Amino acid sequence: MVAIYLNVSYAMKKEDLWRFRMHKIEIMPVIGLPIIKEGDDLGELISEAAKKQDTPIQEGDIIVVTHVAVSRAEGNVVNLDEVVPSPFAMTIAKEMNKDPALIEVILRESNSIIRMGDGHIITETKHGLICANAGVDRSNIPGERMVAPLPKDPDFSARQIRQRIKEVTGKDVAVLISDTHGRALRRGQINVAIGIAGIKPIRDRRGEKDLFGYTLKIKQTAIADELCSAAELVIGQANEGIPVAIIRGCPYQKTEEASLKELLWPKEKALFI
Repeated sequence: MVAIYLNVSYAMKKEDLWRFRMHKIEIMPVIGLPIIKEGDDLGELISEAAKKQDTPIQEGDIIVVTHVAVSRAEGNVVNLDEVVPSPFAMTIAKEMNKDPALIEVILRESNSIIRMGDGHIITETKHGLICANAGVDRSNIPGERMVAPLPKDPDFSARQIRQRIKEVTGKDVAVLISDTHGRALRRGQINVAIGIAGIKPIRDRRGEKDLFGYTLKIKQTAIADELCSAAELVIGQANEGIPVAIIRGCPYQKTEEASLKELLWPKEKALFI
């Protein structure tokens, strides 16, 4: 478990102690989950595993689930040996020294190719995401020739998991489906939200005052992305086998209308594509 304490950079007065306690955020891995396979009930599995490890799900928790776990549960896994590459995929594969079957899967998951070069393919997915390889993942998939595309409708998947958790536990939670993305002109990858349920993904702080009375004009915090990156501190990307985290104590705006679209920047305003 990771505990993050906010507002501790100053000498604390007694009357401020309650504020400190109210701003403790805990990030807990959900361990003991089985290898997820098609048809598995993720909401029930998560609820039972959290209870078994003595961190039962509580009201207002935020549950972060990796997209690979969701895709596997939904049967959205592709055997590359069963893929027939198109001539276009064969051409790209030859130029980039890539598996033609993998290129074909990437193309099928894409609306368009944004950039290609140096062995990388950046595409716009059918969801509107701009990412490498259309989000098609080869890690944490049983079988060397198996890959997991992104869920067909990540928001719907998040809503389904959220509803199932409420049925099993009686607790109202938020659910985020995460994926690992690179960033323009930044080394390393971070986790971002690709599916959202029960939480407003952006905190709009425009109009608020800063410490010196200045009115914020552009501040909009991508809360959903920040939570997914925080969850990655305990979610295992290698051999740890931990595809789920619980974030507790983080205040957020509840909504039944959450959508990935709220996080997507309009292409007509994009500066880097």
